[in-house]
This record gives sequence, structure tokens and C-alpha cells, in this order.
Amino acid sequence: MTDTPVMQPRGSLREWLRAPTASSPRQARAQAVWRGWQRLITNRAAFAGLIVLLILVTLAVVGPWLTPYSVMGQDLSVRLQPPSAQHLLGTDDLGRDILTRILYGARITLMMAALVAVIAGPIGLAVGATAGYLGGWFDIVAMRLVDVFLSFPSLILALAFVAALGPGIENAVIAISLSAWPPIARLARAEALTVRKSDYIAAARLQGASPMRLIMKHVMPICLPSVVVRVTLNMAGIILTAAGLGFLGLGAQPPSPEWGAMLASGRQFMLTSWWLAATPGAAIMLVSLSFNLLGDGLRDVLDPRND
Repeated sequence: MTDTPVMQPRGSLREWLRAPTASSPRQARAQAVWRGWQRLITNRAAFAGLIVLLILVTLAVVGPWLTPYSVMGQDLSVRLQPPSAQHLLGTDDLGRDILTRILYGARITLMMAALVAVIAGPIGLAVGATAGYLGGWFDIVAMRLVDVFLSFPSLILALAFVAALGPGIENAVIAISLSAWPPIARLARAEALTVRKSDYIAAARLQGASPMRLIMKHVMPICLPSVVVRVTLNMAGIILTAAGLGFLGLGAQPPSPEWGAMLASGRQFMLTSWWLAATPGAAIMLVSLSFNLLGDGLRDVLDPRND
């Protein structure tokens, strides 16, 4: 007669995640995510940045249902009105509600920042990881190209690209992406240089893995956490560059409610109607600060020395 195994209760999810040893790769990954989340929420500055960004994204999504005014509608009878109960952030020189335009402008700003991160992040990661692993002539050519890009300030480089491509949101995203990938590539290369001589890379090479497979399956995943932190920290600079292009008339074009364009249209009224320029300027500052705080927190969370 054989003994029937007795199923032991697994306990709560929190106890399972806090188990001292991982019984499976799935549990190990879950424990790593749990520890990272705990470190993030205990970092007050990073958690505050995350909360502000979540609130901003929520407002950008539900913005049309929060205000009764049209983003493009003009009413010259209420132009340059100060903040009041009817218009919480006042009106601009064409009688448009500033709060409505700020909410719609958040969509444009976050969309541009997200597109730049999606374009520049993978390009920088692929170029840097490939250059660091392969070395040789590819490394020399790629890093000299990176040096050329880094020799110019990002805003000046973006201005040159958008001047050649023409004004507009799409061209501004391309121009900012072309100026944002070189720092990511240099960081990924530095990570790849330390990884390529590891024992598990040598073992995978002895098993017949091709250089492309080694880069895609082993080198790039190791470089990814540092790249994510770098992209998050660069988001503030990306937003400032996008606002700068809009301020100079090379980004989003009027009457689009982009924050940089709103700042440019309100600067001529700074002495008489300060809220026209102060409101989009405060929004740019708040989002940039939130990304910086979140990036600092992610750097602590993704640091392997904290495990």
C-alpha cells in the first residue's frame, strides 16, 4: 500500500514571493519583481515621480471629459482672462481655455516622448551591444559616428535635422530620435564589453551559438536594465528638446496645443498676463522633474548590487 501525497497549502501570494529560496525560474523572476517593486515604493522621490506621471497620463486620456471647453474654440469676449471659477487656469489671447489646452497638450508631449524612446532606445541598444561584442572595425566605425553626434548639443543637432526635414510633429520626433540614440549606444557598448568575456558567453559560444544569437539572446538582455534607466533619465531632456522645437516654431504647429508652442505664444504677454507662459512652463517642469525622480528610483531598483 502506497502513501498518497498530501497537498500542502501554498499560503498567501506574499508569503510565496517572500520565500527565501526560489523553487522554479518563475518564482525567481516573481521574487525579483517583488523586491524591485518594494525598493521602488520605499523610495519616496521615485514613487512620487511615478504617481505624478500616472496622474498626468490619466488626465491626458480622460481630458476631453473633464472640461466643457473646446481645445480649438475661440471666444474673443473672454480673451486674456485670469484664473477664475469658470477658467481655472485662465484664457489665452484668443479666448481659449488654458486648462483644456494643457490637458490636450499632455497627449502630444507624452506621445512624442514615448515615440522617441521607442525609436532611440532599440537603435542605441542594438548598435552599442553589437559594437561592444564584435569589436574590430565595426566598433571603431560605430563609436566614431557616436562621437560625431555627441560633439553637438542635442538641441542644436535636433534643430539641424528638423530644419532639413521640415517643421511638424513627425519630423520633430525623427530629429529628436536621431540626436538621442548615441548616449544609449555608448552605455550599451560599455555593458557589452564587460559581458562578452563572461563564462556563460563562452559556454554558449562553445555550444555553437552564432554571434547574432549571442548578441540577441545574451548580451542585449544584460544591457537592457541600464538602457531602460538611461532612457528614463533622458526623457526630461527629450521633453525639453520637443518643447524647444515647438517654442521655435519647428515642432508642433499652431493651433496645436503643444506646450512649447503655448509658451512661445504667451511670452509676449508675460508682463500683463503671466499665466499664459507660466502654466505650460510649469507643466514642462513638473513632467521633467517626475521623469528624473523616477529614473533615479529605477537606477536603484535595477542595480544588481541591491539583490
